[in-house]
Amino acid sequence: MNPNSNKFLLAAALCCALAALAHLGCILFGADWYRFFGAGEQMAAMAEQGLWYPTIVTLGLVCILFIWAAYALSGAGAIKQLPLTKLALVIITSIFLLRGVSFVGLMPMFPDNSITFWLVSSVICLFIGGLFAVGTVQQWSKLRAKGVN
Repeated sequence: MNPNSNKFLLAAALCCALAALAHLGCILFGADWYRFFGAGEQMAAMAEQGLWYPTIVTLGLVCILFIWAAYALSGAGAIKQLPLTKLALVIITSIFLLRGVSFVGLMPMFPDNSITFWLVSSVICLFIGGLFAVGTVQQWSKLRAKGVN
């Protein structure tokens, strides 16, 4: 790994990968994990019934989180530059921060989720979004100093 890698984006990548693994655990270990992580009784019950919906939704989140981890690594300079890395980092940062602050508006759409779920997941999203934000600003500053657009 490059010793000049952006530590904030590396931390964001690690957080995304850990979140992806936690979601993968829900798929692998079922209803008890959905309940533990506060996904709601409806998701847990569907997982117990063997329905595909929880698996598909959760697998989608797993894929997104792993892709976001890859973009964080790319932005950090730890792996090869991915297409549209700058744009992706801005979008990922925005999504995390927006999700972190908009939970009150989202709660009515997911009434099964516990208040603990909303508070904990929102703090986590704000934390990861902050890592992406600081790391992205640092990377752009480095590139600007080198004269790279």
